[in-house]
Amino acid sequence: MVKPFPEGMEKALFGMGCFWGAERIFSQMPDVYSTAVGYAGGVTSHPTYEEVCSGTTGHVEVVFMVFDPMLMEFDFLLKAFWEGHDPTQGMRQGNDFGTQYRSVIYYFSDVQRCMAETTRRTYGELMREAGFGLITTEIVQAPQFFYAEEHHQQYLVKNSGGYCGLGGTGVVCPGSVEDE
Repeated sequence: MVKPFPEGMEKALFGMGCFWGAERIFSQMPDVYSTAVGYAGGVTSHPTYEEVCSGTTGHVEVVFMVFDPMLMEFDFLLKAFWEGHDPTQGMRQGNDFGTQYRSVIYYFSDVQRCMAETTRRTYGELMREAGFGLITTEIVQAPQFFYAEEHHQQYLVKNSGGYCGLGGTGVVCPGSVEDE
Protein backbone atom coordinates (compact mmCIF):
# COMPACT_ATOMS: atom_id res chain seq x y z
CA MET A 1 0.00 0.00 0.00
CA VAL A 2 2.90 2.37 0.53
CA LYS A 3 6.18 3.17 -1.21
CA PRO A 4 8.53 1.87 -2.31
CA PHE A 5 6.78 0.10 -5.17
CA PRO A 6 8.61 -2.16 -7.60
CA GLU A 7 10.44 -0.41 -10.43
CA GLY A 8 8.43 0.15 -13.60
CA MET A 9 5.05 0.39 -11.89
CA GLU A 10 2.60 3.21 -12.68
CA LYS A 11 0.11 4.98 -10.44
CA ALA A 12 -3.56 5.80 -10.96
CA LEU A 13 -5.91 7.86 -8.78
CA PHE A 14 -9.69 7.92 -9.23
CA GLY A 15 -12.64 9.37 -7.34
CA MET A 16 -15.96 7.77 -8.18
CA GLY A 17 -18.10 8.05 -5.08
CA CYS A 18 -17.70 5.67 -2.18
CA PHE A 19 -14.01 4.84 -1.91
CA TRP A 20 -14.80 1.47 -0.35
CA GLY A 21 -16.58 0.29 -3.47
CA ALA A 22 -14.04 1.85 -5.80
CA GLU A 23 -11.23 0.03 -4.02
CA ARG A 24 -13.15 -3.24 -4.27
CA ILE A 25 -13.49 -2.81 -8.06
CA PHE A 26 -9.79 -2.20 -8.63
CA SER A 27 -8.35 -4.52 -5.98
CA GLN A 28 -10.06 -7.46 -7.68
CA MET A 29 -8.27 -6.81 -10.97
CA PRO A 30 -5.48 -9.37 -11.36
CA ASP A 31 -2.81 -6.98 -12.65
CA VAL A 32 -3.33 -4.22 -10.09
CA TYR A 33 -0.38 -4.51 -7.72
CA SER A 34 -1.76 -2.45 -4.81
CA THR A 35 -4.74 -0.32 -3.81
CA ALA A 36 -5.39 2.12 -1.00
CA VAL A 37 -8.18 4.53 -0.18
CA GLY A 38 -7.70 8.12 0.81
CA TYR A 39 -8.35 11.75 0.09
CA ALA A 40 -7.11 14.14 -2.59
CA GLY A 41 -7.90 17.46 -4.23
CA GLY A 42 -8.75 19.52 -1.16
CA VAL A 43 -7.29 22.41 0.75
CA THR A 44 -6.23 20.77 4.02
CA SER A 45 -3.24 18.60 4.85
CA HIS A 46 -3.80 15.15 6.34
CA PRO A 47 -7.60 15.33 6.47
CA THR A 48 -9.66 12.88 8.48
CA TYR A 49 -12.74 11.07 7.27
CA GLU A 50 -14.93 13.27 9.45
CA GLU A 51 -13.36 16.46 8.03
CA VAL A 52 -13.80 15.25 4.45
CA CYS A 53 -17.43 14.28 5.10
CA SER A 54 -18.11 17.75 6.52
CA GLY A 55 -17.73 19.17 3.01
CA THR A 56 -15.35 21.89 4.18
CA THR A 57 -12.05 20.46 2.91
CA GLY A 58 -12.79 20.07 -0.81
CA HIS A 59 -11.23 16.60 -0.77
CA VAL A 60 -12.58 13.69 -2.78
CA GLU A 61 -12.75 10.10 -1.54
CA VAL A 62 -10.30 8.38 -3.89
CA VAL A 63 -8.73 5.04 -4.62
CA PHE A 64 -5.00 5.04 -5.30
CA MET A 65 -3.60 2.12 -7.22
CA VAL A 66 -0.30 0.88 -8.50
CA PHE A 67 -0.25 -1.30 -11.58
CA ASP A 68 2.25 -2.88 -13.94
CA PRO A 69 1.89 -1.22 -17.37
CA MET A 70 3.53 -4.27 -18.96
CA LEU A 71 0.56 -6.40 -17.84
CA MET A 72 -2.30 -3.89 -17.89
CA GLU A 73 -2.83 -0.69 -19.83
CA PHE A 74 -4.24 2.44 -18.22
CA ASP A 75 -7.27 2.36 -20.53
CA PHE A 76 -8.37 -0.92 -18.92
CA LEU A 77 -8.53 0.93 -15.58
CA LEU A 78 -10.45 3.73 -17.30
CA LYS A 79 -13.01 1.24 -18.61
CA ALA A 80 -13.58 -0.04 -15.05
CA PHE A 81 -13.78 3.56 -13.79
CA TRP A 82 -16.45 4.65 -16.30
CA GLU A 83 -18.53 1.49 -15.97
CA GLY A 84 -18.25 1.34 -12.16
CA HIS A 85 -20.23 4.49 -11.36
CA ASP A 86 -22.53 7.12 -12.87
CA PRO A 87 -20.24 9.96 -13.96
CA THR A 88 -23.21 12.26 -14.66
CA GLN A 89 -24.34 12.71 -11.05
CA GLY A 90 -22.11 15.61 -10.03
CA MET A 91 -21.56 15.62 -6.29
CA ARG A 92 -23.20 12.28 -5.58
CA GLN A 93 -23.38 8.57 -6.24
CA GLY A 94 -26.64 6.87 -5.39
CA ASN A 95 -27.70 7.87 -1.87
CA ASP A 96 -24.25 9.32 -1.10
CA PHE A 97 -24.00 13.04 -1.72
CA GLY A 98 -21.46 15.77 -1.04
CA THR A 99 -18.29 17.19 -2.58
CA GLN A 100 -16.31 14.12 -1.49
CA TYR A 101 -18.34 11.91 -3.86
CA ARG A 102 -17.62 13.75 -7.10
CA SER A 103 -16.24 11.92 -10.10
CA VAL A 104 -12.58 12.67 -10.85
CA ILE A 105 -9.59 11.25 -12.67
CA TYR A 106 -6.29 12.51 -11.34
CA TYR A 107 -3.57 11.89 -13.91
CA PHE A 108 0.14 11.31 -13.38
CA SER A 109 1.30 11.82 -16.98
CA ASP A 110 0.28 13.47 -20.24
CA VAL A 111 -0.45 10.02 -21.64
CA GLN A 112 -2.91 9.33 -18.82
CA ARG A 113 -4.49 12.77 -19.33
CA CYS A 114 -4.98 12.20 -23.06
CA MET A 115 -6.43 8.73 -22.53
CA ALA A 116 -8.80 10.02 -19.84
CA GLU A 117 -10.00 12.89 -22.04
CA THR A 118 -10.47 10.60 -25.03
CA THR A 119 -12.50 8.06 -23.08
CA ARG A 120 -14.55 10.83 -21.45
CA ARG A 121 -15.58 12.09 -24.92
CA THR A 122 -16.35 8.61 -26.24
CA TYR A 123 -18.16 7.46 -23.12
CA GLY A 124 -20.02 10.78 -22.94
CA GLU A 125 -21.47 10.17 -26.40
CA LEU A 126 -22.53 6.65 -25.40
CA MET A 127 -24.10 7.98 -22.19
CA ARG A 128 -26.10 10.63 -24.10
CA GLU A 129 -27.29 7.98 -26.58
CA ALA A 130 -28.47 5.92 -23.59
CA GLY A 131 -30.45 8.89 -22.23
CA PHE A 132 -28.07 10.11 -19.52
CA GLY A 133 -26.95 13.70 -18.95
CA LEU A 134 -23.52 15.21 -19.42
CA ILE A 135 -20.49 13.69 -17.74
CA THR A 136 -19.31 15.83 -14.82
CA THR A 137 -16.01 14.02 -14.25
CA GLU A 138 -13.05 16.31 -13.59
CA ILE A 139 -9.73 15.39 -15.18
CA VAL A 140 -6.84 17.16 -13.46
CA GLN A 141 -3.21 16.56 -12.56
CA ALA A 142 -2.77 14.37 -9.51
CA PRO A 143 -2.54 16.36 -6.28
CA GLN A 144 -1.08 15.04 -3.05
CA PHE A 145 -2.74 11.83 -1.88
CA PHE A 146 -3.50 11.36 1.81
CA TYR A 147 -4.11 7.82 3.06
CA ALA A 148 -7.43 7.27 4.82
CA GLU A 149 -7.52 5.79 8.27
CA GLU A 150 -6.59 2.09 8.55
CA HIS A 151 -10.14 0.89 9.21
CA HIS A 152 -11.19 2.25 5.78
CA GLN A 153 -8.52 0.25 3.91
CA GLN A 154 -10.07 -2.84 2.25
CA TYR A 155 -13.24 -2.01 4.19
CA LEU A 156 -15.62 -4.16 2.13
CA VAL A 157 -13.28 -7.14 2.48
CA LYS A 158 -13.30 -6.72 6.26
CA ASN A 159 -17.05 -5.93 6.36
CA SER A 160 -18.76 -7.98 3.65
CA GLY A 161 -22.15 -6.44 4.47
CA GLY A 162 -20.85 -2.87 4.37
CA TYR A 163 -22.77 -0.22 2.46
CA CYS A 164 -21.56 1.23 -0.83
CA GLY A 165 -23.65 3.49 -3.06
CA LEU A 166 -21.63 2.77 -6.19
CA GLY A 167 -23.40 1.35 -9.16
CA GLY A 168 -22.76 1.63 -12.84
CA THR A 169 -25.22 2.73 -15.48
CA GLY A 170 -25.05 -0.39 -17.63
CA VAL A 171 -23.48 1.60 -20.46
CA VAL A 172 -20.44 -0.28 -21.74
CA CYS A 173 -17.22 1.64 -22.31
CA PRO A 174 -15.02 0.63 -25.26
CA GLY A 175 -12.22 -1.65 -24.09
CA SER A 176 -9.30 0.27 -25.48
CA VAL A 177 -8.49 3.76 -26.66
CA GLU A 178 -6.86 2.13 -29.70
CA ASP A 179 -10.25 0.55 -30.55
CA GLU A 180 -11.75 3.98 -31.22
